[in-house]
Amino acid sequence: MALSRLGTDPPTTRSIPLNAERPDLAPLIDHAQLDPLAGREAIERCCEEARHFGFVGVCVASRWVGLARERLPRTSGGVQPRLVSVIGFPFGAVPPEIKRAEAQQAAEQGADELDVVPDFGALTDGDSSALLADLAAIAELDLPFKVIVEAGKLAPDALELLVEVSIDAGAGFLKTGSGFGPAATTAQVQTLRQLARGRAAIKASGGIANLEAALELVSAGATRLGTSRGVALIEALRAGA
Repeated sequence: MALSRLGTDPPTTRSIPLNAERPDLAPLIDHAQLDPLAGREAIERCCEEARHFGFVGVCVASRWVGLARERLPRTSGGVQPRLVSVIGFPFGAVPPEIKRAEAQQAAEQGADELDVVPDFGALTDGDSSALLADLAAIAELDLPFKVIVEAGKLAPDALELLVEVSIDAGAGFLKTGSGFGPAATTAQVQTLRQLARGRAAIKASGGIANLEAALELVSAGATRLGTSRGVALIEALRAGA
């Protein structure tokens, strides 16, 4: 999925002055509830918050896709948050057929998009064929998908290989991280934009602690923000913080 509007060169990162016009963050936020200890109530609350604040997506574990779809029913005329399921989360260290089965079940239960953890073991071994096959099996489901690249952990050559394989497999987004590692940074976003060369968009995810961090990631070129702090970010934005 080529997205030429992203451009090819990473922008200069700078803080956004308090008096500058600030972007509406709600249409960029995938409101995440990925706490392994979360139960039904937390998932329902996440869905309701996403609807109330107009977030672009709700991101949950595949375990909760059916419930989230009930809380976010598809409508013919209204705009609903997209339902995003993580796959192989958070480490990707499962056999490809298990990952494919998880993705297929999420699709059957109503997921609109998939955020996929690739086979990092294959990446470490330099086995690009296995890496590609792992992602291509997901692409066969014909749902938009993002690849979680753990940009804060990988060496430059490994990251470059993963980006190329992800785009070859059909990923529409590169997601900076799972949230179980280093926080997303503007440098990661810029690097991914440079590697993607307009062929995929960037989702910044993990450790987006405050409004200033979120705005800087958007300024650097992220067009999605994966965070569990979406409500706090919007409230701070509206307060002019």
